[in-house]
Amino acid sequence: MDYIELRCKITAENIQEITDILVAELNEIAYESYDETEDGLNAYILEKFFDLEKVKQLQVNNIPNIKINFSHEVIKAQNWNEVWEKNFEPIVIEDQCLIRTHFHKNTPKTKYEIIIEPKMSFGTGHHETTYLMLKTMLELDFKDKNILDMGCGTGVLAILATFKGAKTVTAIDIDEWAYKNTLENIEKNNCSNIKVFQGDANLLRNQQFDIIIANINRNILMDDIKNYSKVLKSGGTLLLSGLYDKDLLMIREEASSNDIDYINHYEKHNWVAAKFYKK
Repeated sequence: MDYIELRCKITAENIQEITDILVAELNEIAYESYDETEDGLNAYILEKFFDLEKVKQLQVNNIPNIKINFSHEVIKAQNWNEVWEKNFEPIVIEDQCLIRTHFHKNTPKTKYEIIIEPKMSFGTGHHETTYLMLKTMLELDFKDKNILDMGCGTGVLAILATFKGAKTVTAIDIDEWAYKNTLENIEKNNCSNIKVFQGDANLLRNQQFDIIIANINRNILMDDIKNYSKVLKSGGTLLLSGLYDKDLLMIREEASSNDIDYINHYEKHNWVAAKFYKK
């Protein structure tokens, strides 16, 4: 599969704030991965979904006193590893979890070390939502629990769940590349208890999970919370991310209407990871 690299050069007083808004809006039109730059953002989308007119119609373009210049090029699938090797740096979460790839050497020693081949998948730990989910997961007890990872991306969250003692992990992503990348990464990390499926919440049937992890986006979360509630055990934990702090209230209300209570959340650059409890 070929991808488009959309280069977004932002002229504004607060580039980070505009970048966050831009990412949220690009999420809504099928963009998958992001690489922040000094003056903006590079965003990646399957070539077949690319529509420059949709990008130009985003609401972020209408914010006063900002200007965004867009350019793009085709990224051939076979060149993606080279792109990531130029940009992907190891990351440490709360001094406990290291995420690196095979070419990183002399990295810090941590309790958990996850080796991934990021390719085109979203979920390397660099984006705030993945970072916050990993941070939240480090605080939870996964020992002998059955876990669901919705929108698994690289599989990094599923892998951490396994490292923390999960009994079984079901990882689901609608994107074929993410599905294949997760399979590759769980093999690299010797995680034999993770089962990976390509699809969406329609795959959820009669399973029951102790913990559900969903790092997707606000709209999908709003649609799928009712499905998560059906397969989350009473007393179980639901972790949600892929949303802004301004979206948390509507997520909390939807969760409450499905017998899931809000506990707390972490925030980074206006992104949120929230923890909930099933009644």
